[in-house]
Formats: sequence, C-alpha cells, structure tokens
Amino acid sequence: MALVRTIVIVGGGFCGTVLAANLLRRPPPGPTRLVLVERDGAVGRGVAYADRGFPYLLNVPASRMSASSAAPNEFLEFVQRRIPHAGGEDFMPRALYGEYLQEFLMAAQLSAPSNVRLDVFAGEVTNVRRLERHLPLQAELRDGRKLTADDVVLALGNPKPASLAVTAPVVDHPAYVADPWSTQLQFSRDQKILLIGSGLTAADVINAASSDAQRTPTLHALSRHGFVPPRQTAFRPDAFKGDGNALILAASTSLRGLMKSVRLLAREAESVGGDWREAITFVRNMAPTIWQRLSEHDRVRFLRHLRALWDVHRHRLPLQLIQRIDELRKTQRLHVHAGQLLRFSDRGGLIEVTWRQRGTRSEHTEVFDRVVNCTGPDYAIARSTEPLWRSLVQCGLCVSDPLGLGLRTGPRGAVIDADGWPGPHLFYVGPMLRADLWEATAASELRVHAERLAALLATERT
Repeated sequence: MALVRTIVIVGGGFCGTVLAANLLRRPPPGPTRLVLVERDGAVGRGVAYADRGFPYLLNVPASRMSASSAAPNEFLEFVQRRIPHAGGEDFMPRALYGEYLQEFLMAAQLSAPSNVRLDVFAGEVTNVRRLERHLPLQAELRDGRKLTADDVVLALGNPKPASLAVTAPVVDHPAYVADPWSTQLQFSRDQKILLIGSGLTAADVINAASSDAQRTPTLHALSRHGFVPPRQTAFRPDAFKGDGNALILAASTSLRGLMKSVRLLAREAESVGGDWREAITFVRNMAPTIWQRLSEHDRVRFLRHLRALWDVHRHRLPLQLIQRIDELRKTQRLHVHAGQLLRFSDRGGLIEVTWRQRGTRSEHTEVFDRVVNCTGPDYAIARSTEPLWRSLVQCGLCVSDPLGLGLRTGPRGAVIDADGWPGPHLFYVGPMLRADLWEATAASELRVHAERLAALLATERT
C-alpha cells in the first residue's frame, strides 16, 4: 500500500484556500491528504472577508478579483449570478468575496481526483517542529492535537496592528481599541473618536461609523503625513506600456532617480489621455525586480521617506467611499491631521491625546471618547505576540526580515531558516513575501504565488 503524503496548510483565508483548491485540482501523483487548519473552521474568510454585518467593500473592482489566473472573470461571473446588473468596475462587499472563495474551494473538492482528499480542522497551530532536517514536520495545535506533515505551508494572512509604544499608558483602557477587527465598533453622535492612521483601515472605520447619519460621531484621523487614499477609477490595468528598463536602471543607481522615473511615467500616461493609475500599476508589476535592485541603504531610505507616498497612490478607495469622506470633512464630522503622537493618558474614563502638528513645534491636546488603532498590519514577526511566529523564530525555523517587512523566503516561498538555508519542507505564502518582493498584498499577486507553490508541491519531491 502506497504511503499517504500529508500537506498541512496553516490558515484558511485567501492564500490557504487558493493553495488548497489548486492542489485539489492538480495534486501530487500519489495518495495525498491536505489538511487546512483555520481558527474557527470557516475557510475562505479569514479577517479580510469575514461576515461582519456591515458591508465593507473590496477596494478593487470585481473584474480584477478572480482567485484563478486561468479564469480572470470568475469572480465577476459569480457576482452576476447573484446581482445580474453588476458590472466589472463595481466594488463588491468583502463578505460576498468570502462566499466566492468558499464556492471556489468546494468546486475544487467536487472535481478532485480520487488520490487526494481535503480535511478542514478548526483550531490554532501554535508550533511547528522539525525533529530532524529531512524528516517530516510536526504541527502542534493549541488543543493538544498533533499533525505529522511531509510539507507545511504557512498561509497566515495579515497580522494584527502594531502595539504602539506611545499608547502604552492606555493599552488596557476600555476606551482604547488595539485592533478594530477584533470587536464590533459602535459609536454615538455625541462621541469624539480618534483614529490612529488615515489609510485603508481608517477608511473602513469611517465608512462603518458614518453608515447611520443619526449616529455618526465626530471623527479625527491622525497620521504622520495626513494622506488619505485617492479614489479608484475605471482605468485599464494593462493599458500603459512604459520603459521597464529605465525603471530598473534608475533603481540600480539612486532612489532619487527611481522617484523621478515614476513621476515621468505618470505624466506620460496622462499626456496620452490615460490615467496615472495605469503607470502606478505598471510600476507595481515591476516592484519585485525593482526592490531586489535597491541597495539595503536605499530600501531603508525608501521606507523612511517614500513609503507613505507610494502607499497612498498604490492603495485606493471606491468612489462612493471617497464621496462619503469628502462629505464628512465638508460638514466637519471628519478632521484629518498630520502629526506625531506624543502622549496618551486617562482622563476620567476618557483618553487625553497630545500630538505635534507636522511642520511645526506646536503641540495640540484633545480628549476623546474612543481611540482606535488603524495603523494596519504589523509585519515585523520579531515583535509578534502570536505563539506560532514566536516559536518559529525561537527555534530558528524562520528569520525576520531586518526591515520589519515579514520573513525571509527563497524560491517559491521556501522559508529561510536561521542558518540561511531555505527549509526543504516549510513554505510561506502571503503578504509577508513583501520582505523580498515588496508588492505581495493584492489578490492578483497572491493567487500567482499560491499557484506556483501548488505546482511545486505537486511534483515528486524528497
């Protein structure tokens, strides 16, 4: 009787679900068992696509959200079966996307060949052990269960927001929300709320908080630069054909030259009747090559001086959300600040916050009913409080990227260990690939990484 090969996938969000579906469709040649481990057993959802009762929107149009490179309109077709008049440029609720991913996996299960099966475990993996270098791995769950695996794939999705040192005096305060996705936020019109950050997470909280005009609080969003993401448009992602060699050459010479080249591309796109977003998408597609050409010194300088500028152009919002933000600012229900947080303290059940306004030495102090950390995912696994990441780092199975962008990986997501070698049977797929690739957060990017890893795992390996 042939031995059964076991592949354990830790995390059942987008990456874990797409990887499992691809392995079901094109599995390894022999008997194979796939084990997909998700905290609550609800695969295809994760934090991003959970059904939260409020219709948070995707920030990418339906026509560009397929989980399959081979079927680019699959999600749009799924949507149109439920919403017949939906168009490719419409922004759909995230919970609906979670439903699509569940159907995507189910379809793969139904069509899978007889030599492969999928088991879904509800639970949390807290440790992965390598007993000897070329022996199977052991995944340990919080409830004591152990899974022996020939291969383990970490598909853990986005981590929680960073624990901010400046908020330490109020971190346990009932009015402080360290993670906006860990609770259902409810506000009243007489409250004053501070959002730390002004990017995509803050936009989500603003959208939910203002859904009922009678209950919309006074909102303040504060970030280092005070940037608010611009709106998405119906541009064609593949319309712009710029000079990729010029970008690569600029990246190899200086960060200043790279910045100048990107601006020239944006102006060029607009000069021929296009959209600067087309140029940004062109640059984004080349980002892995560009990032790898940058020196360590220039990477540090980019993160310090240009990251916020790139992020605000790279990550955009649906028009309807931009319109709501503009209206809230016009009616003084939303105030956006640029500055540096200085102090937090308790003031009789409320939170007093002091910050220095950007470009000045003046300090400003206000008291808020609630403070919400909207800084987004913290990819620095060296300071992670998650048991699995802590154990993996401590035992040397993975190493943190020195810039705090994720973990070091080799070809096809092989996790690099403390000795500098890609582990032969431990892999990662997800947004922390940005440590080596920079851009690795969009569905269109992550599905390709999942497909490539599935193709590798489907081969005969020792």
